Amino acid sequence: MHTYNDKSYKKTELENINNIDKLIENKDFYYWFDIKGLADPNIFETLYDKLDISRLVLEDITSSYQRPKLDEYDNDKYIFSVSRHLYLGEDNVLCNDQISFILSERTLITFQETYADCFEPVRKRLEIGKGNIRIGGSSYLMYAIMDVIVDNYFALLNFWGEELDAIEDRLYDHPDKRIMYDTQAIKRSLITIRKVTWPERDKLNDIIRTDSPLISDLTKTYMKDAYDHCIQIIDFIESLKEIASANIDMNLSIISNRMNEIMKVLTIISSIFIPLTFIAGIYGMNFSREDPATGKILKDNMPELYAEHGYLYTWIVMGVIAVIQVIYFWRKGWFK
Repeated sequence: MHTYNDKSYKKTELENINNIDKLIENKDFYYWFDIKGLADPNIFETLYDKLDISRLVLEDITSSYQRPKLDEYDNDKYIFSVSRHLYLGEDNVLCNDQISFILSERTLITFQETYADCFEPVRKRLEIGKGNIRIGGSSYLMYAIMDVIVDNYFALLNFWGEELDAIEDRLYDHPDKRIMYDTQAIKRSLITIRKVTWPERDKLNDIIRTDSPLISDLTKTYMKDAYDHCIQIIDFIESLKEIASANIDMNLSIISNRMNEIMKVLTIISSIFIPLTFIAGIYGMNFSREDPATGKILKDNMPELYAEHGYLYTWIVMGVIAVIQVIYFWRKGWFK
């Protein structure tokens, strides 16, 4: 629990929130309850009993697959909102957690699906007390958290941009089949963040346009900046997707070119040996000099077969043919 106003700040660790209605009675302070983990059902029963939070809202909090959205309840008594916290886990696997907000007049309750914390920059700002963080009200605190979440998208995109640059270097230096898999994995991550950013942008636009008194004009002004960041992120994603697609196309082109080079070498070798094989095939038929039926010597059957220097002549002819072909292929530029 964080209790603050323009002059003071206090952080308190609570074992439970059974008396939350008593904790927020003092109207001279703003309150922020940062709840981590969703395994304790008593928390939601307390919110339902003490703060009259709709069960539909509580169900959305526990259903951690919600898209970013903004819902207003009970004639501006409170606002429910959802954001997605994206970060890299082990082996740089993209993790996608839900952050839920319940905003009332002087109270903000946040729910983190896991213990992967992204609120530390906001806590430090509260402790230091600079800027509007303590005087902007609970809605400004909600903006500050959303802004941190959106800014983290930039960090992810910068990381993937560097990864794509490294993959491009690998394409030129040592292309291998892992390049295709690595690029496709990044592309899937980009699609995931794009699916998150679009509804996040729409949600921020709803906050800017809402008439709810729970959202101050100061908060709306800063929300426009977060909205612009979402637009920049979407453009950034499209640029990285184009780079990823270009890397995949380049990898396929390199593989195709390498295959063409291999086929060219094999074609040259085959072209050289085809006439040689033809000559060897003719003289390898070993026509008999003697008719097996009559025993008569067939002197004119294949006279070259029994020439005194026929073996040498054959090698010379085959060598000359091979040299002529090599020269011809070289002049055609096949060896370049």
